[in-house]
Amino acid sequence: VQLGESGGGSVQPGGSLRLSCAASGDTDRTYCMAWFRQAPGKEREGVAAIYTHDGAGPYYADSVKARFTISRDSAKNTLYLQMASLKPEDTAMYYCAAEYRGDCPDDERWAKKAEYAYWGQGTQVTVSS
Repeated sequence: VQLGESGGGSVQPGGSLRLSCAASGDTDRTYCMAWFRQAPGKEREGVAAIYTHDGAGPYYADSVKARFTISRDSAKNTLYLQMASLKPEDTAMYYCAAEYRGDCPDDERWAKKAEYAYWGQGTQVTVSS
């Protein structure tokens, strides 16, 4: 499966953005799909994950709970990340990731980059006044 992110940009603190990840290729399979982010000099960290078949989960990092919402549109083969109340510390390159499996791990493994084989190129999000 090939993944392509869009929707990044620059926004002021407190603002909102919606990221999209379009999947193509082997989309008939079911995947655990996730958003990761990586700030300069930091490790890539899991932000949110969802199981594409039935939307099970979703799972969120503590730092984004109640601010970010992950969703998917199976008909469009697209994953979304709605981000609200953005903070400067949310500034990072955001990546879409996918792994073919029967569910998403319901423990901390959903946020581990090693669990995902397929990655997009990333879209930059900058939160600054």
